[in-house]
Parts: sequence; C-alpha cells; structure tokens
Amino acid sequence: MNYLALMERVGRAQQRAAGAAEPADGMSRRGFLKFGTAGGFALGMFAVGSDTLAQQVAAPAGGLKPFEQPGAFVRVEPDNTLVVQVNRLEFGQGVHTGLPMLVAEELDADWSKVRAELAPAGDAYKDPGFGIQMTGGSTALNHSWQPYRELGARARAMFVAAAAQRFGVAPEQVKIANGVASAGGQKATLGELAADAMKQPVPQKVALKDPKDFRLLGKRTVRLDQAAKSSGRQDFGIDTRLPGLKVALIARPPVFGARLAGYDAAKAKAVKGVVEVLEIPLDRGATGVAVVADGYWPAKQARDLLEPRWNTDGVEKADSDKLLAQYLELAKQPGLKAREADQSALAAAPRKLTAEYSFPFLAHAPMEPLNCTVQYSGDRCRVWVGSQFQTMDQMAVAGVLGLKPEQVELNTMMAGGGFGRRAVPGSEYVAEAAQVAKAWRAKGRNEPVKVMWSREDDIRGGYYRPLHVHRAEIGYDAQGKVLAWKHTIVGQSILMGTPFEDFLVKNGIDGTTTEGVVDTPYDLPLSLDVHHTKVNVPVLWWRSVGNTHTAYVMETLIDEIARSVGKDPVAYRKSLLGEKHKRHVAALDLAVEKSGYGKKQLPKGRAWGVAVHESFGSVVAYVVQASLKDGQPVLHEVTAGVHCNFCVNPLAVEAQVQGAALMGLGTTLPGAAVTLKEGVVQQSNFGDYTVARINQMPKISVHIVPSADAPTGMGEPGLPPLAPAFANALAQLSKKPLRELPFKLA
Repeated sequence: MNYLALMERVGRAQQRAAGAAEPADGMSRRGFLKFGTAGGFALGMFAVGSDTLAQQVAAPAGGLKPFEQPGAFVRVEPDNTLVVQVNRLEFGQGVHTGLPMLVAEELDADWSKVRAELAPAGDAYKDPGFGIQMTGGSTALNHSWQPYRELGARARAMFVAAAAQRFGVAPEQVKIANGVASAGGQKATLGELAADAMKQPVPQKVALKDPKDFRLLGKRTVRLDQAAKSSGRQDFGIDTRLPGLKVALIARPPVFGARLAGYDAAKAKAVKGVVEVLEIPLDRGATGVAVVADGYWPAKQARDLLEPRWNTDGVEKADSDKLLAQYLELAKQPGLKAREADQSALAAAPRKLTAEYSFPFLAHAPMEPLNCTVQYSGDRCRVWVGSQFQTMDQMAVAGVLGLKPEQVELNTMMAGGGFGRRAVPGSEYVAEAAQVAKAWRAKGRNEPVKVMWSREDDIRGGYYRPLHVHRAEIGYDAQGKVLAWKHTIVGQSILMGTPFEDFLVKNGIDGTTTEGVVDTPYDLPLSLDVHHTKVNVPVLWWRSVGNTHTAYVMETLIDEIARSVGKDPVAYRKSLLGEKHKRHVAALDLAVEKSGYGKKQLPKGRAWGVAVHESFGSVVAYVVQASLKDGQPVLHEVTAGVHCNFCVNPLAVEAQVQGAALMGLGTTLPGAAVTLKEGVVQQSNFGDYTVARINQMPKISVHIVPSADAPTGMGEPGLPPLAPAFANALAQLSKKPLRELPFKLA
C-alpha cells in the first residue's frame, strides 16, 4: 500500500469514527453552494476529484445541494479583489499561490488583485479523496486540479450571466478578461457585478479551458506570500497574539513513556511572570508538567528550575548502536513476504553482490518549532495551529475536552516547515496543548494559552524517521542481466501502534516501509522480505517517507552493477526501464541533455553521478558533479529533470526541487542522525544535529518535461534521488560504494 492509499483509508476511518456516511465512489455527495455576503460574491464547494484533463465536467452526483457548513472558497469583493480559501496548510510548498491560480485562470480574474486565505477546519474543506482535511503526500495540487478550476469556471458562468443581464445582451456576447466583463462598449468589473452574480443559479455543467488557452497556468508566477515572508511581515502560528495570552512550556520525560515522579513547583513559581504549574498527561502514556507564564522567557526559566524526577520502571530504553547490530542480524533472516520472485538462480550466478545499508533516525527539525494556541471556555474551544491534519486535530482537541468537533473552532495558521512533523496520527502536540488548556480551565482561568516547543524539545522528544537496515543479495551475469535479487528491509512501522494499524498494515507489512523497492520500475526478479521491529522510539513519516531510504538503496545498487560490468549508468537504467516507464526515461533524458553528461569534459577530480526515482506520482532525475576535497565530499552542480505532468507554476516546482535537493544533501552530511543512549536522545539543536546550510547549496538547474496530463505532486519527490546521485559520483572517484547515511568515507 502506498502513502496515498494509506491516507485515503485514514480518512475513511475518521469518517466512520465521526459517524459519517461514506460515499460509495470516494467523492463527497454534496455539490456547490451559493450564499450571500455583504456586497460581494461567494461560491463554496464540496470538491470532486479527477485524474484527467477533462474539457467538460459534470456536476457532482445528486445535483447542486446546499450544505450546512459555512465557508466560501471563492469571494469577489466590491473592489474587484478575488479571495480564494485554501483548504490546505501552507508550510513552504506554495499551495497558497497554486490553488488561487487554478481559480483565477478559469474565472479570468485580475491576478494582481488575488488574495489567499487559509481555510479553518470544516467539512467543506475536506479532501474529497481522503475524506479529511489534510495536507500531505504531495497531493494538494493534484487533488485540487479539477475542483478548484470548476469553482472558477462556475463563478465565471455566473458573472457572465449577470453581465449579460446588465448589458442587455446574450451571454455569448460577454467576455471576461483580467477581472473585467465586457460586451461591445460596455464594461463592468467583477466586483461591480458581484451582487448580481450572486442571484444567478450555479450551473450544473461547465466547460474548462483547453490548456492551450491558459494565460496564467504554466507561467512562472511569483508567490502571493513572497513579499510578506521575505520581509518578515508574515505571521506564523508561533506569532499568534491574543488579548491576555499566556505561554506554556512542558517538561517532558527524557525517556519516551516515562512518568512524572516529582518536581519543585516552588522554585518555578518564584520566577517573576509565572502564573501556574500544571501536571498533565502526555503522548505515549507519559506524564509531564507545564509552566504557564506571561511569556516564553519566564516560562523557560521556570521550567529549568522544576528539577523533575521521572519514573522509568518498565520503560524500554532504546540504544541506537544496539538496535543497528540487532537489525543487521535480523536482515539475514527470512521475514514477511512483500514481494516474491524465484531466487534459485542466485547460487549459481556468475557474479554476486551482497550489500548491507543502514539509515539512522532523523528529526524533522522545521524552522518554526511546534506550537499550538488554545482558548477553552468550557463549552467552546478555539485553536490556532499550523495543522497538516485539521480534521484529526479538531477531533483530538474535542476528545480531550469532552466536546463535539463542531464545538472546536480550529484556525489554520501559516507554518514554517513541517516535513511530516505536523501530521501526527494521534495529534500529539495539539492534544497536549488541549490538556494544558483543560488543566488551566480547571484552575478557573480561561485566557488563551500558547503551548510552545523549543528546538531542543522537538529534537529530543519528538517523532522521527525510523532507523532502517537493508540487505540485498544479487546475482547477475557479465552483461549486467540480473538473475536474482533477494532484498530484506528491517525497521519500525510508522503505523503500528497508531489507531490505524488494524486496517492499514496489510499482512503485517507497512507499505510506507517498502515503497520504492516493492514497486521498483526496473525489470528485476526481485523478492522482498520485511521485518518490523517494535522499539520505544516514536516514528513518523518524514519528507518523502519510505523513499528516503529505498531510493538510495535501489539507485546505488543499480549504479554499482552497471559500473562492475562496464555499462554506462544512464544506458543501463534505460535498458531496465524499458517501454513501460516513459516518464522515467523522459526525466532522465532531460537531465542528461541539460547537464552535458557524456559530452562535456569535467574539471579534473570531478565525476558524474546519476539517479532517477518516482515518488508521489512524480519522477525526478538528477545528474550531478561531485569531487573529493581533502577526503571530504563536495557537491558542485546538480541538473534536475522533472516529470510532474502539467506544471501549474514552474517557479514553484523549481523552488520545491531546490529545497528538496538541499534537504536530501543534508542527509549525507556528518551529524545528520538522531542517536539514543539508554533511551535518551543525544542531539538537541542545530549544533549537534546537522541540517544542510545555504552555503552548502550546489549550483542547481531544474528542467521540466512538458505534459498536458493532470499535475502530480512536487513537495517531496525532489528529495529521494539526490543522495544516491551524489553517492554514485563519489563511488566513481573512490572506487568504493557508500552504503550508509550520513556518508562515512574513512
């Protein structure tokens, strides 16, 4: 099961938990709603999904029925401003611009007057495929491609009808361009027509533009939030300011699952500005203590004086070195069968390759640490949070406080990164904030409380990309034909131990562990075994999920076989891809062409490296130039070939590939690992947990394969192939394969 299928089933589970009926076809039964706003026009929706670039689309099944939840997707104000509600989280991927582009294109709005707003939690904003409101799996644009365009087209039809009535002409005579409707010599802005457009019926069928007629989509478009973010004016969740706001910091156990045994409340309360000290239940059965104060600094000072004592009886204390040794031994044993192929040719194969790979725990380490602001008044609750899982977080808060989900108003805030950390199935950090608000309310207080995490809190006590070990035994001939490929993966399941284990782990196997191997595009006689370990370390998806390690293994092994038989790595890959995977070949060919691979002479001491990988529906190929300087690897240039089908905003895709490449580079650097001793995480901040810095960014060029097919995701696919491409270049220079991340060349 891949990540997207997993998330769809998560959504179905949430619907069942909430007592909602499931549509048989996976789409919402509801249609579009027209409703009034003061002096303007608003159009809302329950979205319909599509995988094709259809020119004619039908109205949702059941017709155009009103819905009970408020919340417009499209609003045209009297001054001709188009405001588009974005039903996702914006945390750097560009959805705050991409979704409004879809509406503005079909509506023919004036792009200079388009604004975006992040939608709160609400039924109207649930992803039609997943059944919950969420952001993840690089699905935001893909799942919104047709619904948001339909919104724009339906709104346009209503404005055309209003203009025709005002001008006294047939609708066919009305044209809309750049936010202005005209017929003959008569003109009116959409803002001027808004009130009349509201009175028009919402059309059941609309025609979407042919891609050849796009004036905005496909063009390099500056992000709507660029000016605010680059100037420091953008507010994020951590910047939430409310009257009477208090700040809370939580002392969490150093060993996961430990319980509070005691603390010194008197010392903490003696700090000026400290208001209260509260014991609260935490994630994973632990308990902790929260310090509530007038600001972050007094809360931090007071927390440092708590001197908490922890009971770790019966709690496993994980150790990274011991786990790695156990995993390496386990990888030699038969496991659960994820894919089977005849391996009888392995023993007699003329050439054999046995490889063991290891990948450490990784922290997400977003630039904005976790935070959540809650105001609980007893029968209502308001939440401000940069949530990836609005529906689930809303339900979690309601569960903690004994409320119904509709009694919880969850406001989606701009987030400074996340990489999966803000999408915890159990809503851990949001639920903890609700626990603080509950304890705070029990003291007779109802001021809003902002629960903040320091960088150290998150790196020491958060969720991690699991530690993994791979073992491959490969038999092949002198021409590089693979005769047998026996593969084993060892690592924790992201899903086991969550509410979704019973129906998302198939035959004991978590598909997020095996993606990238079990579904390899290469024509290989590959069998795959899996061992899922149970370790007292909380794990979670991390940008590109299982592809973070599977792409590295597959792409370095393919390269190693090619080198050993004297085959060109690009030609060898293409021979294994065949005719079935034309998108892979197109991306690879484009990267090769633009890089000059095989044609231009590299500077002395440099080598080429190649990798190509598909994840989340998109294919990214990298051709890199690397060298060794004083024994240390240096990445000089990166050329990317990208196949993401139709590219809505090339500037956004370029930025995503650049950012993902830098993050992928970060996984190769010394110190890019979370390690544990006696159950305690050893790293705490960027001083001892390495992330790539801007000064390490190589020269990078991004090239996109033209396509008219519905867009696929780009938030994650740029990460997986970077590290193996880099490793393959270094292997050319050192003549030694690199089978461990981060790199260890000694």
